Formats: sequence, C-alpha cells, structure tokens
Amino acid sequence: MKYNIATILCNGLETWQIDVMQQALADIGFDSFEQQGLIMQAYIPADLADEHSLQETLANSGATLQSFAECPGENWNAVWEASHEVENLPLGVRITPHCAFGAGHHETTSMMISRLMAADIQGKRVFDHGTGTGVLAIFAKKLGATYVMADDIDENSVRNARENAEQNNVDIEVILASQDFPMYLHAPRPAFHLIMANIHRNILLQQMADYAALLLTGGELWVSGFYEADIPALTEKAAAHGLQHTATCQNGDWRMLVFGSK
Repeated sequence: MKYNIATILCNGLETWQIDVMQQALADIGFDSFEQQGLIMQAYIPADLADEHSLQETLANSGATLQSFAECPGENWNAVWEASHEVENLPLGVRITPHCAFGAGHHETTSMMISRLMAADIQGKRVFDHGTGTGVLAIFAKKLGATYVMADDIDENSVRNARENAEQNNVDIEVILASQDFPMYLHAPRPAFHLIMANIHRNILLQQMADYAALLLTGGELWVSGFYEADIPALTEKAAAHGLQHTATCQNGDWRMLVFGSK
C-alpha cells in the first residue's frame, strides 16, 4: 500500500492539543503518527489522501502544514527503519518495526501487552485485528494461545508481522485484510476466545457487530486507540450487540475497554 506523509509544525501546542489534532486526523484517514520535537509526521494511505480535507482539519488546530507528499516507497521504508532500532520487550520479544506502525511502546499497545501478561490465554484462540508489527499476536502466542490469527489492511504491515513472528520463533497466521471485514476470514467463520483491536474509534464502532459474532461464549473483546470522550459511544454500541463492559484501563490520555461475551 502506498502512503502519503504530512509534515506538521506543532509550535506552541500543548500535549492535549496535539492529541486532539491526531484524533481529528485519524477521522479523515491518517493511521500512524510520529512526533519528533515540534514536528509531527502523519501517514495516510495514498488513496485516502486529500490535501483540502487536511487543510480544513488543521485550520483551527494552531498547527502549520509544512508539506504533504507521497512517501517514496521502499526507499522511505529503509530510511525509517534505519533510525528505529529493534525493540526488546518482555518475554524476550524482539520487534523490528517497518514504517510507523509501532513496536510495542505506544500507550495503547502497552496497555494491551500488560493485559495479556496478566491474563490466562493458555490454550485459547486469539485474533489480533489491525496487527501492525504483529507485536500483540506474538505476545499472545508466547503466552500459550493455541491459535493466533492476525490481519492488517497494509501490505507492509503484513510482511513486517510475518518477519517479526519468524524472528520470535512463533507460529501465527497473518493475512492481508480488506474492507470487507470479516468476510475475508476463513469460511466458515472462525470463533475466538479473545479478539484484540487496537485501531481507530470509528472502525471499532463500525465493526462491533462483527467482533461480537466472532467471539465464543465467555470470550473477551479488548479495544483501544481512543480517548475518554469516546467511551460512551463504544460501550453503548457493544451493549447493543450483547457485549458487557467489564473493565477500563488507561495510560496517559489513552483508554482501553474490555468487553465480555455473554
């Protein structure tokens, strides 16, 4: 998948203002962000790139758009990776990130990892939706899950997750997702004891019914990638599909919700 990159100057903005801006950018399709001092780089699939929408989104944010251009494919990947070392995580997990898809230290990913470390998933079936580097799926397998499926809509992420799985000597199934979720999954639909979705709030709302349908009775859905203000909409949608809110976790401004299947 080809990406465009927006380089944004955040001079004078407080952390909470940058978080609000990232949420607004996520609403128009940006899915990855990297902050270096006053400069934020935001990434969006090329087929969603719209500079007019970007300018409108930034108009009242206090930030300044410095450039918006196509990423130079694999050469850009190599440059990015050269500045991001292999990440060493608990259980001896080692993650080599491609592009800007995370290596396990973002607050949302960290919450998921902490929950996994405390959970009993021995012998369970796990689905990591929107896997990125594959870090959550790898942890699930390391912690004793018998079967782990992971997916992502980005080809680079799928390749990266497979490489990281091999690097960590775990057997997980990583597939390229499509917008037709969950119909691209194996037929008949698989059922899972645990589904993890660390993605944008709007996608979580759109796909809540599918998560509920893919869960085994007594299974759990873990979602993250949103803020406190998003919780009511997510819990209401989950309840409408028979999922019971059982826990809330927080790390900084980010939140994670746990739902149980009745």
